[in-house]
Amino acid sequence: MKPITVYIGTYTRRESFVDGKAEGIYAYRLDPSTGALTYAATVRDVVNPSFLTVGLLGDRLYAVNEITGDHGPHGTVSAFAIDPETGGLTFLNKQSSNGLAPCYVSVDGTGRYVLVANYESGSLCVLPVQENGRLGEATDVVQLHGSGPNPQRQEGPHAHMILPGPGGQTLFAVDLGTDRIMLYHLDRERGKLVPADPPWIQLPAGTGPRHLTFHPNGRVAYVISELQSTVTVLRYDAGRNRLEQVQTISTLPIDFEGENLGAEIAVAPSGRFAYASNRGHNSIAIYEVDQASGELALIGHEPSQGAGPRFFTIDPTGTLLLVANQDSDTVVTFRIDQNTGELAATGHVMDVPTPVCLRLLQVEDRV
Repeated sequence: MKPITVYIGTYTRRESFVDGKAEGIYAYRLDPSTGALTYAATVRDVVNPSFLTVGLLGDRLYAVNEITGDHGPHGTVSAFAIDPETGGLTFLNKQSSNGLAPCYVSVDGTGRYVLVANYESGSLCVLPVQENGRLGEATDVVQLHGSGPNPQRQEGPHAHMILPGPGGQTLFAVDLGTDRIMLYHLDRERGKLVPADPPWIQLPAGTGPRHLTFHPNGRVAYVISELQSTVTVLRYDAGRNRLEQVQTISTLPIDFEGENLGAEIAVAPSGRFAYASNRGHNSIAIYEVDQASGELALIGHEPSQGAGPRFFTIDPTGTLLLVANQDSDTVVTFRIDQNTGELAATGHVMDVPTPVCLRLLQVEDRV
């Protein structure tokens, strides 16, 4: 099995919500057979590259620079070329995200546009990708509006994610501040976000939705709540562009009484199991997926082997799960039991300062 390159996004300086200690973007090699991580390189002089995404052809990497209002008028997004032989990164350029604290970046279904969620200012930004992989100036910026019942966290809109759905025709933007999932179509000629019909789905008040993912069958979506530590299961009708809530399930054990923030949600490539991370309980919740309805049944919880599991990812074969423990500065690998979905720590732990996001790239991913 060929090694996988793991790119790790981080915080590089102290912010009001994190004590960033990293130097930039880190690259490691993952041995898929053992789960071992080997250090490869550091790309320095990149400010708060907290969230990353890899271009559709595997030859470009895009990183938000999560600049808050304490440090500048707007955040930025940086573009890098990926060396096809080594996986090394070469800086290309950066552009304004036209908002503060960009926290999520993705690429549309054609690879022609980079999509950004600005958390602090509650806005969405579209950046065109030029032929050389560099980013052009924004073709669209959409300001979200509204608030939620939590006065500390929902005083206004807080866009936390934007990504293409199954087939790439509809974009889904998750707004923690208003408890909404916004739906858009992308006008690819003009690079504009066009509200879909309906333009959003309303989740229960105070939920604080953070991230969304789809089942491999494209018919079910899962949304993790940061503020209420739940997963909402939504049936998705792509033909009518409708999301229907069918289940809400906790990410926590019934006897847990401490403070917790839900963080990441993912479905195994097999579609049989789903996982969610808890910051506070410091665990990965493990669910079995009903293959007919998409509903979840809790299997159990696996300690994340660290504090603040901000993000995790599953390798393409569905055999390894990697966790970024932001608050204890570690990346830990677990093996996934293919029959039960349960996790077992491989014993491989890497010290990485304030890790936030993990992106995997294999040679076969490059076209």
